[in-house]
Amino acid sequence: MNLPLTMKHIAAEGPDGAKSGAPEILKLVVGPVPQPKPDEVLIRVQAVGVNRPDVLQRLGQYPVPPGASQIIGLEAAGEVVATGAAVTAYKVGDKVCALTNGGAYAEYVAAPEAQTLPWPVGYDALRAAALPETYFTVWANLFMAGKLKAGESVLIHGGSSGIGVTAIQLAKEIGATVYVTAGSDEKNAACVKLGATAGINYRDADFAEEIKSLTDGRGVNVVLDMVGAPYATRNIRSLAMDGRLVLIAFLQGSRVENFDLLPIMVKRLIVTGSTMRPRTTAQKGEIAAELRAKVWPVLSAGRAGPVIHKVFPLAEAAAAHALMESSTHIGKIMLKVAD
Repeated sequence: MNLPLTMKHIAAEGPDGAKSGAPEILKLVVGPVPQPKPDEVLIRVQAVGVNRPDVLQRLGQYPVPPGASQIIGLEAAGEVVATGAAVTAYKVGDKVCALTNGGAYAEYVAAPEAQTLPWPVGYDALRAAALPETYFTVWANLFMAGKLKAGESVLIHGGSSGIGVTAIQLAKEIGATVYVTAGSDEKNAACVKLGATAGINYRDADFAEEIKSLTDGRGVNVVLDMVGAPYATRNIRSLAMDGRLVLIAFLQGSRVENFDLLPIMVKRLIVTGSTMRPRTTAQKGEIAAELRAKVWPVLSAGRAGPVIHKVFPLAEAAAAHALMESSTHIGKIMLKVAD
């Protein structure tokens, strides 16, 4: 296959050469098509998912790992158009989605073979591109680290986010009871429709008190939190004996003052957390293998799939970021790149 030498992609190019700032600095430009390394596939991108880390990178708050593309974007779906010398699982023409190390806001992206998965049965590019970042994150944190299992309960903050709707569905799929927080009654109603037992409007209620009431004082087994510092004490209060607090982001800060550690000892709690991007390819490959074995059959059966809120053309990445920052969406925000 004869590949072009150049491609369109989104770059952060503000006034006076600024590389970080408001959504408006995101511009469609022309640059070179990446060349796949021996362990990578080159994907002709059809669709891209927009995620919170993309916004942080645009703001200059999410450093790019050494050797990764400077182009924003952590997940994409499309067609394999070239393979590195060491690739064995995929061939030219295969339809795949990938957790990329960067570079997804583009017509072509290179991704490690180990971080690449086939489209689930019945999926198109948009639905496939909505999977990697959220499903890798939720599986690694809620199930591998948080060890949520059937018969347990979980409180998911940001229930209407891309991460939230994924966590709700996968937790429900394994037989857990799900509670969520969200910022409006509409968002909470959407979460209940997806499988949550109850939604708590954090603007109107103390979620720790609500969880105490909903669980007859026991608390939940796992809390999945992306808010951070303001929720720390209430997260601990919300956990049952031997509970697990899993931190995946700090949207409202990471520093906690006057934090009492005693309840962690008294209730034998585990506090853990992680980021995805700095993990090695091997570590991400382990997550991908678990997803393929345990989650992809569920998706192919038509359950626990992504919820897509709105789709923008690639050239309107700035508008997609503005929507993300508004926090008015329910589910995933996507960019369409090609048919």
